Amino acid sequence: MPTLIPYLTLRHGHESLRFLVEGLGFEPITVQADDGAIAHAELRRGDAVVMGGSGKAPVGAAPGLYLVEEDVDAAFERATAAGADVVYGPEETEWGTKRARFRDLDGHEWSIGSYQPGRSWA
Repeated sequence: MPTLIPYLTLRHGHESLRFLVEGLGFEPITVQADDGAIAHAELRRGDAVVMGGSGKAPVGAAPGLYLVEEDVDAAFERATAAGADVVYGPEETEWGTKRARFRDLDGHEWSIGSYQPGRSWA
């Protein structure tokens, strides 16, 4: 399973999702809708996995990155010691996993977490 997963902002919601499926051949694994918007989606094509959700990121904004980490606290400490700008520190999720978020020196947003997208579908 991949351990670095791009997180896409699906500005056009379900139309963006349709493009990924019909235009690029991704298979939707899970799609969670919230008032018509996509709260969270995970898609797979072969060994590639992408995640995404509806959002209002500016056009041209780089996608976020999700890095699977078994020890989120230690990874977060390493990143902040190296100069990461904290978005939020390690926290437990309602799904029984742990996550944190920061920006690297170039402003790329990284999420790290113990959740492994696609694991239950392999």
